[in-house]
Amino acid sequence: MGVYAEAKARFALHLEQNRYPGRGIVIGREASGEAWLQVYWIMGRSPNSQNRIFVAEGPALRTEPHDAAAVEDPSLIIYEAMLELPGVHLVSNGDQTRTIFDVIQAGGSFESALEMREREPDAPNFTPRISAMLDLRGGDPELALSILRANAVDPALTDRTTFRPAAPPPGLGLCLTTYEGDGDPLPPFRGDPLWMPLGGTAAEIAERYWSALDAGHRVALAVKRIPSDGSPVQIELRNRHR
Repeated sequence: MGVYAEAKARFALHLEQNRYPGRGIVIGREASGEAWLQVYWIMGRSPNSQNRIFVAEGPALRTEPHDAAAVEDPSLIIYEAMLELPGVHLVSNGDQTRTIFDVIQAGGSFESALEMREREPDAPNFTPRISAMLDLRGGDPELALSILRANAVDPALTDRTTFRPAAPPPGLGLCLTTYEGDGDPLPPFRGDPLWMPLGGTAAEIAERYWSALDAGHRVALAVKRIPSDGSPVQIELRNRHR
């Protein structure tokens, strides 16, 4: 099976046919080759998790409550999901986005930033923290993806895995999600990042991924388009509550 066919198969199996992959990140390249793309979505099972929207301000993306009066615990649901420094584009499923931003701004690395963080403390699920970086500061684009996951023997410990893949070809991206699927407790994602298709415009990609997610659990989705010529970035949004 070729990688493009594999990407379509993974999209169908892990997203369209999966009731609950949880939060997810895809980082890759537009089919035209003219831009890089970051896709991020959130899903939720509880009313507190579903009570969110995405808000974009320039190149930054954050979560906000849909109904502030109904928020029960903002600690793991309200955060900056996308931030950028000159030539560096960051996305994650929690407030580690800010940790990575601050460490890189101070001259540190993606990996050293995440050494400071643990999997989420939401027992018994211990949701993994997933993060990604697109670094365009050098001659060749550099990608990094990370998952911080509870140790299978002792969930008080965190296993840290970082992937440094070669840049994907046009029309493809690499994906991490928080979970393999639904369950109680939720089974964490395991294995290498998955190939995913990125054909079409940012709006078409947003609609395709939004439609693939389970309608009862999807909450919000964003596609950030990063033109290779240095033009301003654009963020396409989908929100359950708007």
